[in-house]
This record gives sequence, structure tokens and C-alpha cells, in this order.
Amino acid sequence: MADLIQTPLSEWHRAHGGRLVEFAGWEMPVRYAGGVIQEHLAVRERCGIFDVSHMGELELRGPDARAAVDRLVTNNVHGLERGQVLYSAMCRPDGTTLDDVLVYCIAEDCFWIVCNASNHLRVVAWVTENLEGETEVVDRSHAIALFAVQGPGSLDTLSNWSRLAAWHDALATLEYYRLIEIVIDGQPALLSRTGYTGEQGYEIYLPADAAVACWEELLEAGADSGLVPIGLGARDTLRLEAGYSLYGHELDDDTSPLEAGIGWVVKLKAGDFIGRDVLAEQREEGAAQKTVALSLPGRNIPRQGARVTADGEDVGVITSGSFSPSLEQGIGLARVSAEAARLPLAVEIRGKAVAAETVKLPFVPARVRD
Repeated sequence: MADLIQTPLSEWHRAHGGRLVEFAGWEMPVRYAGGVIQEHLAVRERCGIFDVSHMGELELRGPDARAAVDRLVTNNVHGLERGQVLYSAMCRPDGTTLDDVLVYCIAEDCFWIVCNASNHLRVVAWVTENLEGETEVVDRSHAIALFAVQGPGSLDTLSNWSRLAAWHDALATLEYYRLIEIVIDGQPALLSRTGYTGEQGYEIYLPADAAVACWEELLEAGADSGLVPIGLGARDTLRLEAGYSLYGHELDDDTSPLEAGIGWVVKLKAGDFIGRDVLAEQREEGAAQKTVALSLPGRNIPRQGARVTADGEDVGVITSGSFSPSLEQGIGLARVSAEAARLPLAVEIRGKAVAAETVKLPFVPARVRD
């Protein structure tokens, strides 16, 4: 894996039993010695820390930065307050999804767009190509490490971390999808109450050269909370149980946010963002496809790409599927025709159509606001 990009923690992962794999051009830990199910349950019951330094961070700064970001994404950046975070989609003119992103309002003239590693370079190109007004864009991705501390013990872990002593009160009262600006080794950093597990959690954007020291300090600070390192395998099962879409699965180059199940981030009254006209038409007429949640009996596990049928006819495909460690059964998200979404569905597993139950999301109740 010599040609892969490494996070600042790659050697630490290797030295501590992490199984490293290729992911979006990066060398990333998929699991540690305990395995995916143990890591998954650790986050649900106690606390876990993820190295997600592969994510991309773009800073847009200038007097027209707010308007520039508002045009680039589908959600309402115009109404975003300083210190607030917003989940959104970034679309092309035809309404298909370039990426799903987080928008951070650092100041009136400074915003961050956090994108997926698989789309980093094309998001940079898209933002640069479609930038309007007096706005500068800076790609800070390789200068920043990103940790996600997730689970019921996440607040206790961060409260015990000595580097956050000066922000103890702000941390204790930090609301969901809000951020605080902190300092690490004399350099600016961010801490936000965000995550992609369905549990109470936080994400820390810090200088890459401080990553190893901070990671080890956090593991020590979270020892009493049961904090353990978590790989991408459990990250995927956790987000699926929470019903969160993932680029390359529910979201892709051929699918709109409305079809992918995140239509709530499309705010048609927010402004004239890229792709608005097509999305407005889809919302009025109804999207041709719909994302539905399916549960299967026993240990029947739907896999990405598996055929979904109704009355024996192909009506869609599984976009994400796995064994749910929390529910101890197979669960999945499927993209099906709008007409089929109202019908009894089955999933092809090992050549056999297995009846599935269409359920409401999330599969496991979220505790992000606890």
C-alpha cells in the first residue's frame, strides 16, 4: 500500500493491531483486534474514537463567502449562525449529487465545507469553478487531522482531556450541530458536536502534527469511559443503523438528494442554488425513485448491489446492507421505483428471494441530543 495516502496516525494504527485497507485512495484502519461487532457495541454502549483524517476540508473566506457557499449547496446557508454546522448536499445543474457535506460557519466571512475523501479533488475543482464574488478558497485537508469521539461516554472523555480545560463550560453546554473554536499547540482548531453514528458525539479538527499526541491523550482521558479505537467497518454499521446515507451507496452521480432519502436538506426557498430547478420539478412531480429501509429475518444479510423484487419483478437494488449488531438481524437501504416503495418487497440472497419488511428509519433510535 505504498502509493496510498496515509493519515498522521497510520503508523499508530499499524502498531496497535489495526487492519489497514485501501479506502478512497487512503490507507485506513477497517478494524482492530477485537473485530467490527465489538467495536460497534463499544460505541453504542460506551465510547469509541475514529481517525477520519481522510475527509476533505475547504475554507471559503471573504465578504461574499456566505453567498458563495449558499449557491453551492442545497440547504439554507443564508440563515446559518456563527458557530453553527449544517448538513447539506452539493448538486450539479441536473440535480444529481456531487457530494454530501458539512458546512461550518466559523465567522460571517469564513465558512468550511467538509467533504468525503472519495470526492475531495472533484469537490475542490467544482467549488473553484463555481466560485462567485469576492471569495477565496483554501484546501486545508492535508494540514488537518480529524477525530470523531462517539458514544455515551464521549462528553466525559473530552471533559477529562486536559487540553480542553479552558473550554470546559463551553463543551458542557455545546448543542447538537454547534461548534467551538479551540487552540491546540498554539494553533487554531475546532470542536463540533457532530458525528455519523447516531450516538452523542463530537468531532475535533486539529493540526496534523499534533495528531499522535492528542490521540494518545484522548485514549487515556477516556479510559474510565471505555474508550477504544474504532475502524471503518463499525463506522459503516453504526451509520447504517442510524439510517444515514453514504456517498457511493445511497448517494452517487446518478441520484438526487430527493431520491437518496435526504430530501430534507433541499430547501427550495433558501435561494438559487445549483440544481434547484430540477429538484423543484422532482419535488412537485415526485421523484422516480425512492430510498426505503428494509429489515430481514434471522441472519439473512442484504448486500450492496443485491436485487430487490416485488411480485417477482426487479424493482430496485440494495444500496447499503449489513448485519445489525444492535438488532441481531439483517438490515439494508434500497433504492426502488416510487411505485414499488408501497409494495411488499423481497431481497435476493444467495439466489433466493427473501421477504423483507419495510420499516421507518432509523433502525436504532438516535441519541445524538442526549
